[in-house]
Amino acid sequence: MPNILKINNLVTNAPDFLVKVLTCTQLFRFPMRNYFYMIWGILVMPLTGNAQSTNIPLNPDYYHLIQRYEIKQGKFAHSFHNGVKPYRRSDVAAFLDSLPPELWSGKVNAFNLGYLANDNWEWSNPDESDSRKALLKVFYRKQPDFYHVDTDEFDLHVSPIFDFGVGFHGGDETLFTNTRGVELRGMINRKLGFYSYLGENQIRFPEYVRQWISDDRYVVPGEGFWKSYKTNGVDFFTARGYISFDAAKFINFQFGHGKHFFGNGYRSMVLSDFSNNYLFLKINTRVWRINYTNLFTELRADAPGNITGSSAGTDFPKKYMALHRLGINITDQLNLGVFEAIIFGQEDTSNGTSFELDYLNPIIFYRAIEQSGGSQDNAILGADLTWNFLQRFSFYGQMVFDEFLLRETQSGDGWWGNKIGYQLGIKYIDALGAKNLDLQFETNIARPYTYAHKDIYTNYAHYRQPLAHPLGANFKEFVAIAHYQPIPRLKLSGKLVVANYGVDSDSTNYGGNILLSYNDREMDFNNEIGQGIATDLTYFDLTASYQLKHNLFIDVKQVFRTVNSALPELDEEDNITSISIRLNVPRRESVF
Repeated sequence: MPNILKINNLVTNAPDFLVKVLTCTQLFRFPMRNYFYMIWGILVMPLTGNAQSTNIPLNPDYYHLIQRYEIKQGKFAHSFHNGVKPYRRSDVAAFLDSLPPELWSGKVNAFNLGYLANDNWEWSNPDESDSRKALLKVFYRKQPDFYHVDTDEFDLHVSPIFDFGVGFHGGDETLFTNTRGVELRGMINRKLGFYSYLGENQIRFPEYVRQWISDDRYVVPGEGFWKSYKTNGVDFFTARGYISFDAAKFINFQFGHGKHFFGNGYRSMVLSDFSNNYLFLKINTRVWRINYTNLFTELRADAPGNITGSSAGTDFPKKYMALHRLGINITDQLNLGVFEAIIFGQEDTSNGTSFELDYLNPIIFYRAIEQSGGSQDNAILGADLTWNFLQRFSFYGQMVFDEFLLRETQSGDGWWGNKIGYQLGIKYIDALGAKNLDLQFETNIARPYTYAHKDIYTNYAHYRQPLAHPLGANFKEFVAIAHYQPIPRLKLSGKLVVANYGVDSDSTNYGGNILLSYNDREMDFNNEIGQGIATDLTYFDLTASYQLKHNLFIDVKQVFRTVNSALPELDEEDNITSISIRLNVPRRESVF
């Protein structure tokens, strides 16, 4: 049988996830035979690769622990680069194995590092993660997993997901969170890694979040399709998953549906996890001191026309992003990175949105390709830096150039096209000599019209939500965070966010709402941060989180939030008290 017919039969009988891969290849628009070669590559490469690892899901508390001990050891981890998240479980396990014995001393340190090792037990010491007594001798034989299979041919971890919470804000309505689901991960023959998360959610958010949803967005922050639930509630389904394999010793491929985060801050000015999940192909190459990441994604543009009520049934057209970051550890304490992101797509009434094959080139910096082709796509360039020093401090920053002319910057005329954003921050571990007290201070700034572009297919947004900072652009923000762990299972944290930003009205575009076209800007010069409807935001929260069992938490939270606007009718004040119990899922936060 000719090879192409063999591959055709193989694809015809392939499992569902391969059918999804085949379906997604319609965006490339090249001859049908190449589809089969692509599928064949996905089938064959895992069979020749090394042991595959899935990722640790994005969770600020979890990643804070990892970065805390990287700073304390006085040098970067050799198994991963901290500027690109999520990390692989095998890499974190290798990092834990490399830590000096003195970092394991003390009850809190021993508990934290033991928790991280147990959570990734398939890559660390499996015996230490055994439960004292399994449920019915089948379930929870390992502390992190409701059910698991551990053989040379097949590795599987199944864990339930839930988050049940109630909140009170002084009104008649009770806030609530009701999330249930399942998470599974594993490996086939130690060659192909896979991950899946499925969650059903019914939530009644605070009034300010409901207002954010209804202010011409009609999307739930960080989520996709939704529908109304009871009075002022929302109902939505969360699904993400991917496959992972190594094409070579230093090259990892991941293909699926999920989120990523670039940077070391509380926020990211490059790519955050604020928006909805998206289809992606990620290629990560790590050799010597260099880490090179290629991220190709299929995004959703703003829905044309008016949206009212829920987003169910709304057609969000496709657009695409090619993002690349090249990072190098100059020393064991200093990392420098450069990155680029290209957002592209255009309306094609006959065939839908087209994909430009030029952007599949994995080499960084496409600006020359873009210009030579006469493209009007949105290119964002920038750099980042991380410096860990004195085994106590980590200084980090990002600089983003959306558009930029040096002569206009020097003139000081506030030219609209100087679209620049940046971040500066510092982390202080065991601050002021107090053990297990960690502080973080960060400032984020974006000039008007940063991330905005000419239309819905090229702005730096996905599913009507910013891909970088939740405030979009035209803002200044200061963040202060404190983490304190007085005893192993109890964590106390506080967060202060102070922001000044300009709001766009229905008839004006002063550069804050990145969904609006910059062609409709109010003026070419004299643009300054905070223009438009001047708004001041102050957000403060206190959280106590106690870990009853592995990944089972009880959270008590108090939030104070005020918004002072130049228009008194836009003023807001919130005082929210909440309590929740959650298993295998991070806290859901709404800070914007």
